[in-house]
Parts: sequence; structure tokens; C-alpha cells
Amino acid sequence: MPIDFLPVFLMVAVVIMLAAFILTVSRLLRPDNPYPEKNRPYECGVDHVGEASAGLFKVQYFVVAILFVVFDVETMFLFPWAVVLSDLGLFGYIEMVIFIVMLLVGFIYAWIKGALEWEV
Repeated sequence: MPIDFLPVFLMVAVVIMLAAFILTVSRLLRPDNPYPEKNRPYECGVDHVGEASAGLFKVQYFVVAILFVVFDVETMFLFPWAVVLSDLGLFGYIEMVIFIVMLLVGFIYAWIKGALEWEV
């Protein structure tokens, strides 16, 4: 059985060696001349003060993004269910109603907790 995966292992080894070789060559050949303009913050134009880990960051954007991904992925289950609904019958319909109710409870919980509120 392991002999069947020999080509896969060889390809992985070749890819790892090639990646290491390319990274090594690029490190040796690249110019290493940092200058003040190169070390400035990217596109914001505001000089940084202190360490980035020292300040507190508002995470509302990330919370909304994560909630969007969670609810979007969960609602994607509706499409395959709609295709096979006639084969599933009443049992499949009841299961999807339970799923949608659980989705709705999660959305209401996030709304009540204020996860969707945007503070400026």
C-alpha cells in the first residue's frame, strides 16, 4: 500500500526542495538596503508610535465578517437541500426547518449581544 503513494511522496519532496532552493537563491540575490521611506507604514501616511501590540483594537469589523461567513456558509446548505427536497420528503423538510430555526436563534443571539452594532 505505501508503495502506491511513492509518486506522491516524490512529488512532495521535489516541491519542498524546489521551494527551499528558490527561497535560498532569492535571499542571496536580493538587495538588502532598507531606507527610512521603505520602512514607513504602508499607504496610511501616519507614522507609527510604539508597538502594535501595546494598543487596543476595535474588532467590530472582524466580528461582523466572521458572522457573515458563518451565516453564509450555513445558508449554502439550502441549495443542495432544495435540489433533493422531493426525495427527502417530510423528514427532510422538518430537518431543514429545525436547521433554519437554529440559524435564526444564532442570528437573534448575535443581534441581542450587540455583535452587529457598529460603534464609531
